[in-house]
Amino acid sequence: MLLSSLVALLATAAPAKHAFTINDQVALKRLQGFHVSPDGTRVVFTQRTTDLEANRGRNDLWLVNVDGTNLKQLTSNPENDSEGTWAPDGKAIFFLSTRGGSSQVWRIAVDGGEAVQVTKSPIDVDSFVVSRDGTSLAFAADTFPDCDTLECTQKKLDERAKQKTSGRIYDELLFRHWDTWRDGRYAHLFVQKVAGGPPVDVMKKLKADGPTKPFGGADEFTFSPDGKSVVFTARDVGREEAWSTDLDLFQAPVDGSKAPTKLTTTNRATDTSPTFSPDGKSLAWLAMSRPGFEADKQRVMLRDLATGKDRSLTDAWDRSASSLTWSADSKTLFVTADDLGQHGVFALDVASGKVTTVLSQGDLTAVEPSASGLVVSYDSLTQATELYSLSLDGKTFKPLTQLNAEAFASFDLGAPEQFSFTGAGGDKVYGYVVKPVGFDAKKKYPLAFLIHGGPQGSFGNHWHYRWNPQSYATHGYVAVMIDFHGSTGYGQAFTDAISGDWGGKPLEDLQKGLDAALAKYPFIDKTRMAALGASYGGWMINYIAGVWPEPWKCLVSHDGNLDERFAYFDTEELWFPEWEHGGTPWDPKSTYGKHNPVDHVAKWKDPMLIIHGGKDFRVVETQGFASFTALQRRGIPSKFLYFPDENHWVLKPANSVLWHETVLGWLDQWTKPASK
Repeated sequence: MLLSSLVALLATAAPAKHAFTINDQVALKRLQGFHVSPDGTRVVFTQRTTDLEANRGRNDLWLVNVDGTNLKQLTSNPENDSEGTWAPDGKAIFFLSTRGGSSQVWRIAVDGGEAVQVTKSPIDVDSFVVSRDGTSLAFAADTFPDCDTLECTQKKLDERAKQKTSGRIYDELLFRHWDTWRDGRYAHLFVQKVAGGPPVDVMKKLKADGPTKPFGGADEFTFSPDGKSVVFTARDVGREEAWSTDLDLFQAPVDGSKAPTKLTTTNRATDTSPTFSPDGKSLAWLAMSRPGFEADKQRVMLRDLATGKDRSLTDAWDRSASSLTWSADSKTLFVTADDLGQHGVFALDVASGKVTTVLSQGDLTAVEPSASGLVVSYDSLTQATELYSLSLDGKTFKPLTQLNAEAFASFDLGAPEQFSFTGAGGDKVYGYVVKPVGFDAKKKYPLAFLIHGGPQGSFGNHWHYRWNPQSYATHGYVAVMIDFHGSTGYGQAFTDAISGDWGGKPLEDLQKGLDAALAKYPFIDKTRMAALGASYGGWMINYIAGVWPEPWKCLVSHDGNLDERFAYFDTEELWFPEWEHGGTPWDPKSTYGKHNPVDHVAKWKDPMLIIHGGKDFRVVETQGFASFTALQRRGIPSKFLYFPDENHWVLKPANSVLWHETVLGWLDQWTKPASK
């Protein structure tokens, strides 16, 4: 009896826990996008699984009811199925799939059956939307602007492939962008009937991307309520493309009978993310005010379609909206935004402009109304993304999916805690600490001081798949992140404060933040501290190596500029340095030399790991080469990790493992000597 009871107890006991590893992170199931059914009762979402051995991931479509019941897999093709979108009648799902050898739109019945191919474009389909009546599709594909058909584009590509020469000739910028060289094509929108027929280019002759490159998708175009036209985002600025943030909304008839009409004619800054109200009376979108500034506040704009009058709904709200979703009754816009180290959901009353917080805890990056309230995607410093049901008053918050519940039940994770201190200019500045796994308050632990990029970004309450503080906490480190001046979610003035002052107030915040953490958390060993950063964070590592080297045992600089002046000449999006440094490098009033890491190389002394991607056109590989050359020539212990096939981010599973193993090994080498 005793033996049988013991066996039963062991069978039901919680699984033994282990410290979270990079292999665990790579193996996690990733929820990537969802949509609620027209009747508000079901959700289709994309789940990504990763095969580390094959060094690739695969996407499948899943369904779940809005009460969390009846979770089931909808597609299981060996190829990728993603971006599930409901047919208006709720009986079928449109989706992108690479089954058949190229990316096309397919359709599958919700109750099962074989998928049917809808588009048969000779060119890959990148993203798509469905008209309200379900009869038409608008999809994006890269095409030569002087071609009338997609077949014309494919013919030109075939002819080019037969040429013996590999030379490319350019006569204007952008000749390459993010991680891709321009080949003369632009992302254009095509409209076709779901039942079949030739797709029509509604952007004929327009030398502009719609949606915009490199990250624009289905959130940048939509059908009008009557289905007779498409409204889309594009940057049509001619030769100014490399230094202009002037995105505009355009409207084009679905039959291509007329050239697109610009809807936002007075704003020379960004206008994007158009969405029509369910009642068809209004068009909402996101807009910035200052030309050239990519991190300006995104206001919520509204156009009355009957009168043509525009109004801003969020001038009095000091947050920058990142997404928009209408309520079914057209009276509310649900907005997501960074907010004091969180990314929350807010309800915006269309009539008054009043903003009400629904929930601002953790990272809620997407929201859609359902029959019982809202469906949101949620993650945090201790949880990967899952779907949740959220009541309109924010009081009820229940999981709909638990894709990684079993995995997380087996992980030992570090406990996060937000703290604040008085930073530059007497402003209140926030940070996070993540304690090491197996924390013992009586012990001392080495520090991993993480510096975020952007620079207008945030290290908030978010499960990050590249810069995850748990990777350090589970390796025995205290992780500390500071949202210095320039970070988002603390008001636009706080974000603006970094421009022209990269090494001023932000560095002061980092220094005061470190002091505050050391004072508040005595378990941090101030004799064993390392600093790490990427992009702007990598720039900051290169800068503090010369101006603040004293506290660090070692440094890690990923994709960081060494010479900010020359970086202007080898990057691609020129609007960014021109805004941040007040003009071009040949403008005597610009600030490229104000805080330039290259000017302080003579004072470098800390061991440093340099990491760079060969396809990073934002921060070009020569900046990493130069940093490593400086370290080696000065005789400073250093190492260089180079990924010829990665861009500004390290995305391939095996490369991610190597990145983490190299970084953690470097930190261990200098903060955890064998003698200790």
